[in-house]
Amino acid sequence: MRRVLVTGGGTGIGKAIAHAFADAGDAVTITGRRQDVLEAAAEGRAITPKVADVTDEAQVAALFDAPYDVVIANAGGGAQAKIRDLSLEDWTATLTVNMTGTFLVFREALKGMTAGGRLIAIASTAALKGNPSVPAYVAAKHGVLGLVRAVSLDVAKAGITCNAICPGFTDTDLADTAITGLMSRFDVDRDKATKMVTSANPQGRLIDPSEVAATALFLASEGAASINGHALSVSGGEV
Repeated sequence: MRRVLVTGGGTGIGKAIAHAFADAGDAVTITGRRQDVLEAAAEGRAITPKVADVTDEAQVAALFDAPYDVVIANAGGGAQAKIRDLSLEDWTATLTVNMTGTFLVFREALKGMTAGGRLIAIASTAALKGNPSVPAYVAAKHGVLGLVRAVSLDVAKAGITCNAICPGFTDTDLADTAITGLMSRFDVDRDKATKMVTSANPQGRLIDPSEVAATALFLASEGAASINGHALSVSGGEV
């Protein structure tokens, strides 16, 4: 039985990934900052909830009481603001949770990870292209992908892989926030705002979190042993 760690595992993509690995028979640990949310996500499955802030070095270290076979750095987020309106506080917070959080988790994971181990970062199509509405998020996710590419070369000879999954707009609270924001900004209904959010996806829809989870399962499989340093776009052809 593999040991799997999913950061930001209480909601959205992280929750879907945690459920997929648990349903596959793995021993899953999820982390986040809210105990009640983690417990709700873990209910009914072999999932262990642990409160931790991925931007805190000591809290991340405490998660690794034993090595994990698969580590998925999913925790992230960022404020929506064009650069002229972006505060230094929001810029720093976005880079810290996405880039520093992934760095701390991966660094700690590699202290005990052995051959066959898998490091997976949940990035975004924002790691592959620009978006003027979220410059801090774009910069942070580009940084995450850069880290993945560097780490993949470092761990290759140890039999470990490091990859990124880059979803388009996914049916989570983050997408709902974007949709609600467009409704308010342009005075349109939810259907119109949803079409605006999904317009970059040639399939014209939000990605389902289960699709990202299935991609993570694949990258953690034996069949993906030669996939390393890759950014796998799950976006309907957006990128």
